[in-house]
This record gives sequence, structure tokens and C-alpha cells, in this order.
Amino acid sequence: MNALSPLAMVAGRVLISFMFILSGLGKITGLEGQQGYMEMMGVPGFLIYPAILVEVLGGLAVLIGYQARIGALLLAGFCVVSGVLFHFDPSDQMQIISLYKNLAIAGGFLFIVAMGPGKLSIEGRKG
Repeated sequence: MNALSPLAMVAGRVLISFMFILSGLGKITGLEGQQGYMEMMGVPGFLIYPAILVEVLGGLAVLIGYQARIGALLLAGFCVVSGVLFHFDPSDQMQIISLYKNLAIAGGFLFIVAMGPGKLSIEGRKG
């Protein structure tokens, strides 16, 4: 690794976790609307609760670099599952682009699973 690697890993963790933390918190404030949307898409509304937990807790784990591999693995799975459930519509090019975006983000999380959170993290400080 080069001298910029630790900083790049921090920046990557911040950028990839940011939207999941905010999205999870947003689901809390708009709970009924989110449940309604899920049910409209054929997904049971009660699954909003595990979605919130995965987004917020997984996002925080990746952000601070504590249990980051577990958080990243959960979020990678979340990206794939939610992409397929909510964006797989071959007749709509924008939905397919959103599906590809979800798959690409899952790939980014899998890099964290493979490499860990880096030196500038809670896990990195422990050695």
C-alpha cells in the first residue's frame, strides 16, 4: 500500500456509508410512507425495521471502522436484494440503471469485506 491508501480508505468508507445512514434515518421519519411503498412493490411492510437497522448500524460500522466487514457484508446483501426487488424492470431503462448502481455499490462493500476498514479506523488502531 502507498502513503495515500489510509486516507483513501477513510474517504471511501465515508462516501459509501453516508447515504445508507441518512437513508435509514429518513425511513424512521417517514415510516408509514416507506411501508406503503414497500407493500405497493409486493414486499411486506414489516421488513422496514430490519432495513433501517441494516442501513443505520451497518453504515455506522463501515463509517467508524468497527465490525466493518460485517456491516459491509450486510450492506452488500442489502444492495443486491433491494436492487432486485425495487429496480428490476427491464422495460424501464432508469430502473435498470438504478439496479446497476446498487450492484456497483455492493461491489464497493465487498472490497471492504476483503480488505478491512484500513489503518485509520477503530479496528486499525487495535492493530
